[in-house]
Amino acid sequence: MVSQSARPLRSTGQKREKSKNSANPASAPTRPLKIGEAAKALGVEAYVLRFWETQFPDLRPHHTETKHRLYSAQDIEVLRLIKHLLYEEGFTIEGARKRIKEVAYGERHAKAAAAPGKPGRSQAPPAHPPSNPAQGVAARRALIEIRRDLESLYQLLKD
Repeated sequence: MVSQSARPLRSTGQKREKSKNSANPASAPTRPLKIGEAAKALGVEAYVLRFWETQFPDLRPHHTETKHRLYSAQDIEVLRLIKHLLYEEGFTIEGARKRIKEVAYGERHAKAAAAPGKPGRSQAPPAHPPSNPAQGVAARRALIEIRRDLESLYQLLKD
């Protein structure tokens, strides 16, 4: 006689699954991310985020009592912009810092112009990374070449 086990057998299709939200920090932007989660979501190492904190004064994540960094959704957006400027657009740290200030300045003015009861001036929208990265790279190269030409003209006039 064959005895049956008290526990029901699990078929292979009934395995317990972990919540997908807990495995993917990018899908839960409402909660602050720890440095490892933020680094993974951005595709960089954690030490890169620590370095960027020293170079970009606007990037100040919240620190817990135990000194753990927590990055808000706004911090993540700033980090994405920094990564885009440095890795895809080829900016230097100083150039990226200036560009972020320009973007923040443009957004503040756009909000002030759109405020009810205040007459708005027509302003260009804040500059954002181009939708086609190849256009941005080509434009950046053209600007670098123009700058070199202007510097050489300046040296000729100076001498």
